Amino acid sequence: MLLMKEATETRAPLPMQTVTVDAASAGSILVKRGQLLRITALEDGAVASLFGFSETDPNVHLSVHHTRVFSNSYVLGAGMRMVNNRRRPVMVLGKDSVGQHDLLLPASTSAFLAANGYARQIGCVEALQAELQRLGRQQPKLPDPINLFMNVQLDQRGTLTPLPTTVKAGDSVTCRVVLDTVFVVSTCCTGIPGNDTPGAVRLSVAEDLSDFAG
Repeated sequence: MLLMKEATETRAPLPMQTVTVDAASAGSILVKRGQLLRITALEDGAVASLFGFSETDPNVHLSVHHTRVFSNSYVLGAGMRMVNNRRRPVMVLGKDSVGQHDLLLPASTSAFLAANGYARQIGCVEALQAELQRLGRQQPKLPDPINLFMNVQLDQRGTLTPLPTTVKAGDSVTCRVVLDTVFVVSTCCTGIPGNDTPGAVRLSVAEDLSDFAG
């Protein structure tokens, strides 16, 4: 099974962690190799821009660009390995109740939002920077995110068409993490029509599926 822990894993079990990321903010959680990361929408329409950074090497980060090339796909699906900028797997997507995510669009900025009619909204980049500063992390590069729950269609001509997100409160994705990683999730306005209403999400980390409630 995609979410089974490797038989070679010898680390002692760690207690479950839970972090709530309010709408229009960013939050973070450290996930160790072999643990499960679950990201759950707490409100209808929530979109989560996901970033990941090596716990020990600031030059290594989750890379949506390398993930597309590594998997030869623009679509995030079950069993897909998300890799870092060194082309090493960071995590594997297992359970997914939504099935719609974006691997193409960059994170929003406050300037982009202001220019497109979203007055006084903070961008995902600025929220990410604030959370990294809170953590005391110096990142030489801010990568583009994996936009979980965002509904954007790519047609055969290469045209990107935003569609209304169908995510409902309680929808989630669950991944098995294979490298020690600090994940940051922004719930700020994306500026993408139909996917532009900030909503809260919950980050949960556990050793096994049975540890998650519900």
